[in-house]
Amino acid sequence: MSLHKKVRVRFAPSPTGGLHLGGVRTALFNYLFARQHGGDFILRIEDTDQTRFVPGAEEYIKECLAWCGIVPDESPENPGSYGPYRQSERKPSYRQYAEQLVEKGLAYYAFDTAEELDAQRKQHPNFRYSHENRLQLRNSLSLAPAETNQLLAAGEPHTIRIKMPADGIVAFEDMIRGKVSFETNLVDDKVLLKADGMPTYHLAVVVDDRMMEISHVFRGEEWLPSAPVHLLLWEYLGWKDEMPQWAHLPLILKPDGNGKLSKRDGDRLGFPVYAMNWVDAKTGDVTKGFREMGFLSQAFVNMLALLGWNDGTEQEIFTATELVEKFSVDRVSKAGAKFDFEKAKWFNHEWIKKASNADLLPQINHIIETQTNRVFEEGYIAEVLSLVKERLTFVEDFWTQSSFFFTEPSSYDVDAVKPKWNSDKQLFFEEVAQEFNELASWNAADIETLFKTKISDKGLKVGELMMPFRIMLVGGKFGPDVFKIAELLGKTEVLERIQRAIPAFS
Repeated sequence: MSLHKKVRVRFAPSPTGGLHLGGVRTALFNYLFARQHGGDFILRIEDTDQTRFVPGAEEYIKECLAWCGIVPDESPENPGSYGPYRQSERKPSYRQYAEQLVEKGLAYYAFDTAEELDAQRKQHPNFRYSHENRLQLRNSLSLAPAETNQLLAAGEPHTIRIKMPADGIVAFEDMIRGKVSFETNLVDDKVLLKADGMPTYHLAVVVDDRMMEISHVFRGEEWLPSAPVHLLLWEYLGWKDEMPQWAHLPLILKPDGNGKLSKRDGDRLGFPVYAMNWVDAKTGDVTKGFREMGFLSQAFVNMLALLGWNDGTEQEIFTATELVEKFSVDRVSKAGAKFDFEKAKWFNHEWIKKASNADLLPQINHIIETQTNRVFEEGYIAEVLSLVKERLTFVEDFWTQSSFFFTEPSSYDVDAVKPKWNSDKQLFFEEVAQEFNELASWNAADIETLFKTKISDKGLKVGELMMPFRIMLVGGKFGPDVFKIAELLGKTEVLERIQRAIPAFS
């Protein structure tokens, strides 16, 4: 049982590339749990693997979390009293614990070179460094103590490996999965300290969690195979009573449910798997993110929360406050959660409908300026947005749905109406344009009344004139109510568009 009094959780990503939506979900579940229990959410950067370190990745991770509203209480930028918050800056603290384990006979020095280990892998295809072969390899268990001391004194490169017990069972109680147990014979002797003096994830995560007084660990199911090593380290270092409670989150699966969702799947199926655009520093290749595709952060977070969790009701739309109130570990599923991009788009559509114009206008203004190089009155843009908002799946859809409000049509989709076009219809539009010009009040209701009265007076069919009117104003067979479009465009613009479009129907 944990002795922790205060809830302290951490998200500990490696700065090696784009942030997968599974990583953001891990951060989110940690954050929700901390907020619900009045605890602390810590961002710790796990940069012990210097070979995989990517410049800019740490800043990217922080920007992703900020976009999602997942704000750490402690981080490299906002340190508390448990720092440093980058593992590379904690390097001096790790060796003492690895050496302590060697002294206790629970770990050992391994002097095998990379070449020697490669040779073993070639000779034994399923090679793993374990209780079965450790005495045949070059380490402080197989060498005489004097030879080991001599190698250490000479500065011979070496690692420190945990000595996994033979024929043992390691078990723990997972907050999601219940009792989980492992046979130690199936686990190899993991490296704890690398030859460069940096710890591996296994040692660093245990030491850091203890030093930062982490009370609960939420992490992906893919870390389950590492759990026996971590459990033993908590025990071997004498910290068993301080061990956090563990919760291994279900995988996010491919849309067909067959295996873990990867960046490759997103590339193949045409949807993002990263929270934000990631630019490869070496190639310059851009991997598109949810933010840049036009997802609102609220929709992205809402969608993520429901990948593997629900509150037991039919509710699907949750604000951040509601998620904090309703999140519970016992409602997290053990089974993997299939990622459904159509459902993700549905969440975004719903959140765009809920969003205020004020929230969306900064993005909308940017889209209009990019497309037209012109500045329009904010009131006009807000009115256009109100008309098309319910048609948007992504904020970027705004231009497709409303470009005709800002620039006249360059072509007309007349193929469907041309066969029924005749001189009576042309005359109708010429005459209705004159009557529009004389209309005293220019609003949708009066425009509609005049238009339909004129049709009735002429003995024509409403259905055969509404579509041509729409195409004249819009260029195509889409858009909101045509009379509202006419009202917003203004009388002068509507008259000009009718005159310009008539020849395209003949």
